[in-house]
Amino acid sequence: MLHAYLVHRPPPAVVAVLGAATLLAAALLLFAAANRHWAGRLAAREAHFRALVSGGRDLILLLDEELRVRWLSAAGSRWFGLCDDEVRGRRLAELLHPADAPAALGRLAATLGHQEPLLLVARMATGDGGWRETESTVSDQRGVPEVDAVVLHVRDIGERRRLERELHRLAAIDQLTGLANRRELLRALGGRGGGRGALLLVELHGLGAVVEGAGPSAADAVLVAAARRLRDVVGPHDMVARVAGEEFAVVTDAGPVPAYALGGRLLAALGEPCPTPGWMVRLRVSIGLAELAGAGPEDALRQADLARRRAVQLGRNRIEWYDAYLEEQLVRRLDLERELPGATARGELDLVYQPVLGLVDRQPVGTEALLRWRSPVLGTVLPAELLPVAEDLDLVGELGRWVLDRACRQLASWSAGGRELWMAVNVTPRELLAPDFLPGVAATLAGHGVPAHRLVVEVGEPRIGRELPTVVARLAGLRSLGVRTALDDFHAEHASLAQLRRLPIDLLKLRPRLVGPADDPQRPLIEVVVSLGERLGLSVVVAELESEADVDRAQRAGCRYGQGFALARPATAERVEAYFEEFPSASR
Repeated sequence: MLHAYLVHRPPPAVVAVLGAATLLAAALLLFAAANRHWAGRLAAREAHFRALVSGGRDLILLLDEELRVRWLSAAGSRWFGLCDDEVRGRRLAELLHPADAPAALGRLAATLGHQEPLLLVARMATGDGGWRETESTVSDQRGVPEVDAVVLHVRDIGERRRLERELHRLAAIDQLTGLANRRELLRALGGRGGGRGALLLVELHGLGAVVEGAGPSAADAVLVAAARRLRDVVGPHDMVARVAGEEFAVVTDAGPVPAYALGGRLLAALGEPCPTPGWMVRLRVSIGLAELAGAGPEDALRQADLARRRAVQLGRNRIEWYDAYLEEQLVRRLDLERELPGATARGELDLVYQPVLGLVDRQPVGTEALLRWRSPVLGTVLPAELLPVAEDLDLVGELGRWVLDRACRQLASWSAGGRELWMAVNVTPRELLAPDFLPGVAATLAGHGVPAHRLVVEVGEPRIGRELPTVVARLAGLRSLGVRTALDDFHAEHASLAQLRRLPIDLLKLRPRLVGPADDPQRPLIEVVVSLGERLGLSVVVAELESEADVDRAQRAGCRYGQGFALARPATAERVEAYFEEFPSASR
């Protein structure tokens, strides 16, 4: 063979051609194999992509340069009812709700070309002619040759939005009454921008007794009934909200005067008896009114609340109007409520004493102990301001015990000097009616060694009210101890004269208004009072005598004793004792 090859060897050129042909054939075989491999992988990837796209709930839209639909995924027909033939070639604007399209397309045009994805929220058409709430993630892929489109991934968020609205409704509605709650009230007030209108804050009083008597379910029924009455009274455009447990609010567009009239109708409606299982409930109502002009939500609510507090303080079943002076008063009241607890323990209480003189000889016969609160924060606070706060804080008993003890101690000190003067102490009906009042008085007198007849307990006539029978019993109990009693601020009206015989008292205190000049039409009335007092064994004391003319008229009217700035001013114990030194023979 070698011989044959050597003898018949082909030319070199032929060998080269044959080699090249062989290599080309091998390269073609390899290229074909590679094409089959990559075509298989591409087909597999495309099948995988189509499986993912066709099985998903998101609708994928490919848009061209003019934002026309070039392609949509299978979710279009499955979940949106959009057929390919009906959608392809249509502009995106035609698929969006007319109310949402301008804003959505404006945002889309402003952000195309940016790398960051865009989120569009708009209602999109469905195949049945309806609209579906959607959220679309927009990606600009026009720079990618394989895509060359604006890609929208559209998601149906209708159910999510429905749940959000339901949660918002639940968060904005009071679940018991169905009214708006405090949060929704503030939102509504904020949406008004401080415009014209008024806010009425309504508080119900008496639900605690309903809970104790009939249980929480009965109280809930009363609240539901109250909410219904509020809705029945207000106008169709007024808003009613439940702010807290027993507080409601009404927002009205009406001016201040019509709003006040609306408050009157609310008072009347809520004051009607409300039936509950087993009994009938009659609530008391306090309403605070604030104008909305120029006030933010929190300010308006605070102002109405301050006016409501004032209505409570003045006796309830009334409407109070907010003004700046009212706020000053209520801020002062809040300061008093904050500082008063603990004042006794801190040693901030003090007594001053105002002498009582005989009008004939101008000799001292006794003194009245007057409470002062020397607050380091608020200054000196007088009883007229102090006692209402103490009653609301249930501190009257504590203050009264301190006053009685300090007054009896001072009386014992003066008695040691041989002066037989009485000491008058003011008490409120609440103190007088306390079960431990009489034993406390007896123990205090014994503790300081003070004769009982030297103590005078005064109670104001206007505050006796419905507790008259019990007050009579308590005053009788004091007299059985030997303590003298006095009726302060006697009005000398027909009803007062009628009940005067029932009250076991020793002293009757009047104001100068009942002791007028000789030509005063009321002058015969004071003569009747003095005459009746003498027949009942009562001594008449005229208080608040501020001029010599007052003193002279009281004396000529037959009044036995007087008290006031014209005779002697309230002073500390040391100053009063020095004053007594000017009357060495003063006695009882």
